[in-house]
Amino acid sequence: MVSCVFSNFLKRAMELEASENEHSFIFVDEAGFNLAKTCRRGRNLIGKRATVDVPGQRGANITMCAAISSDGLQLQKAGIGPYNTERLIAFIDELHERLTAGEVDRQNSPTFVIVWDNVAFHHSRQVTGWFAAHPRMMSLFLPPYSPFLNHNEEFFSAWRWKVYDHRPQDQMSLLEAMAAGCMDIAPEDIQAWIRHAKRFDPRCMARETIRCDVDKYVAKCGG
Repeated sequence: MVSCVFSNFLKRAMELEASENEHSFIFVDEAGFNLAKTCRRGRNLIGKRATVDVPGQRGANITMCAAISSDGLQLQKAGIGPYNTERLIAFIDELHERLTAGEVDRQNSPTFVIVWDNVAFHHSRQVTGWFAAHPRMMSLFLPPYSPFLNHNEEFFSAWRWKVYDHRPQDQMSLLEAMAAGCMDIAPEDIQAWIRHAKRFDPRCMARETIRCDVDKYVAKCGG
């Protein structure tokens, strides 16, 4: 059970959407993968066991950071090991360059709102300073324990199944499968996840209690 205390977050998001200055929402999150992660369900002939060959070595953990919006995947970067402040700043630097590239009329260009969770390095002094130095970018933190409001949860759930389909057998093929899996997700899918999350808005604004088991939610999404 998660007590619904998300009305302030939704009010702020709605204020930005209704502002005279255009705001574009970009959803950023990180997810890990390694060769030991394989699909645990399959199909075979009746009476026959479904089997699949898996790598003998787990390999190092690889973390993917992805930025999505209603226009689709904006940027994805994968690397060995966990994300930290330094890698995150490099990511949002590149994201900023992509979002603002080719702009002619900067005065009427939108402000980009990075929506993400409350992991510690998202709140670091360096990251806060980066946003202060980039006025076209702003940060909006999701409420704690709110997977139903985080579109990246569904993105990464779908993405993992795409990675399984490529059946990577070594670290290089895993990196390629992770990138290819992102490319296999259409903007229409992301738009549908955003619409699905908005269905919770009235209940959150009414401060209702929402029962949400995080593990069950992710499993329902295919994770």
